[in-house]
Amino acid sequence: MGKGKLQKFADMASYPHVFEYPYSVADNVPFEMKGKWHESFFKNNNPIVLELGCGRGEYTVGLGKKFPDKNFIGIDIKGARMWTGATEALRDKMSNVAFVRTNIEIIDRFFATGEVSEIWLTFSDPQMKKATKRLTSTYFMERYRRFLMPDGVVHLKTDSQFMFAYTNYMIEENKLPVSVVTEDLYHSGMADDILSIKTYYEQQWLDRGLNIKYIKFQLPQEGVLCEPDVEIELDSYRSYNRSKRSGLQTSK
Repeated sequence: MGKGKLQKFADMASYPHVFEYPYSVADNVPFEMKGKWHESFFKNNNPIVLELGCGRGEYTVGLGKKFPDKNFIGIDIKGARMWTGATEALRDKMSNVAFVRTNIEIIDRFFATGEVSEIWLTFSDPQMKKATKRLTSTYFMERYRRFLMPDGVVHLKTDSQFMFAYTNYMIEENKLPVSVVTEDLYHSGMADDILSIKTYYEQQWLDRGLNIKYIKFQLPQEGVLCEPDVEIELDSYRSYNRSKRSGLQTSK
């Protein structure tokens, strides 16, 4: 029998590599690791990579195992789900993996200028009703700029045609440099050991026959970012119970 939520939260509170700063805490207590991740936690100068909306942390842990010369931090507000990856990292004594339980909107409170080299967005909720809630919106890109190194890299892996189309429009509107783009990752020949790491929810969408889309682009520091003014066909996700599976919760 699996552990209940209360026990998982108790475990998380005791884990040395988990930091819990939801709105209720972050508004009153400064985050002591900001600008000090290398020296105070990881004890090295290796690049820091974030997974935003990490859910169970499959990508955070998977990347950490494949790249011991990089540091990985999973970010999400859902602690009971994050417990899975956090527990695996602790069990396997992974010194290059950490987790922060917080609201994504305040992500820039946890990292200093130039402290992060890459961001992974793995199966984020497309937030079709409100652009500012989308993790590839310019609202969030402006926040990422505050801590990404110059020309830092953003990876988007998604099952959502809406999210994929919106992100492409945002990239085109702002002339952001694109390294890779594919509408069908697993039939493109691009699915290497990194891109083939599968999250719990990704496998569900693959089992239902949905194509997985992937974009890798750079986020320069200079220039004013503009939201694309376009109409995009909505995903018909209700039949897939998407709302019940999202690993990302933003404030209402």
